Amino acid sequence: MLKPRQAVRDLPTYHPPLGAREGLRLDFNENTVGCSPRVLERLRQLNAAQVACYPEREPSERLVATHLSLTPPETLLTNGVDEAIHLLSETYLEPGDEVLIVVPTFSLYEIYAAATGAKVISIPSGEGFRFPTREVLGRITPQTRLIAVANPNNPTGAVAPQNDLLALARSAPDAALLVDEAYFEFYGETLLGQWRALPNLFVARTFSKAYGLAGLRIGVLAGDSVQMKMVRRVSSPYNVNSVALACLPEALADEAYVRHYVEEVCQGRELLEQELRHWDIPYCPSHANFLLARLGWLNSEFIVRMRQRGILVRDRSRDYGCEGCVRITLGTREQTERLLVDLRQVLEEIGVKQARAV
Repeated sequence: MLKPRQAVRDLPTYHPPLGAREGLRLDFNENTVGCSPRVLERLRQLNAAQVACYPEREPSERLVATHLSLTPPETLLTNGVDEAIHLLSETYLEPGDEVLIVVPTFSLYEIYAAATGAKVISIPSGEGFRFPTREVLGRITPQTRLIAVANPNNPTGAVAPQNDLLALARSAPDAALLVDEAYFEFYGETLLGQWRALPNLFVARTFSKAYGLAGLRIGVLAGDSVQMKMVRRVSSPYNVNSVALACLPEALADEAYVRHYVEEVCQGRELLEQELRHWDIPYCPSHANFLLARLGWLNSEFIVRMRQRGILVRDRSRDYGCEGCVRITLGTREQTERLLVDLRQVLEEIGVKQARAV
């Protein structure tokens, strides 16, 4: 009887709560207003021949490399950051190798790594979801072949100091260090180019968040040109579809659109943090486009009542250390104002008392 590999049978399953997502979608860290109008116009211009042909990735890779102040050999376009994680796992992991992740974090690090038969070692984050640099350094062994860090982290929004990440790369020269910068635009600090001194370092970016292209599935994996040559061997030459490649130049060109959206998200993040303080609701200070708040046993009722008001937020109670936590994505100023009005009303309905007057 045909059977899948044991590593596949043992994998945890990722179940995104898709379907019936009507209302203000503050549950998936997406761009809440969509892509630039220039992208939509480019979509309207596509013709049958462009869709019928196999996609040509290289011109867009050169454009992205220039945009990131990199060289084309350092840059690989991917089918979202998800594929970047998958490619690194396939390039560097064998059964029995060790992978280090700090939890809670993005679940696909574990899934893609474990699918190769590697052993995934989960290291708990510190108090307040602090990045546990000393603990990670202490778990590096000769078997360590991959360390994956989301910076800022999902679902917490916390960040790891850049010097600490570079210390990890230096301490594990035989391991790939992936720094996932999916939320870079809301944070502003990057390790791009640091692989020129530390060739085991890789940085991933996405156009799903600030750029509003989640449905087109396009990301970037960047690293040392020699190492990236090996990663390209396991990548399909047609991994990014022609529609995404046609739209990407327009998304990159409309810097004003992205900048304005990011500014409104960051302002909304500050307003939400301020509101939560008024209610004495613990939260993790965030450097991303979302906020993780701990409502405890009231969490489920809060999520249901917000949905009834047409606002979707994400229950993260199943993540390590996130019992009773909800993750709320931020959007435009207008959307944040609506969020705050409904949030206040729901908190009052479920019996939360304000610490002081707003």
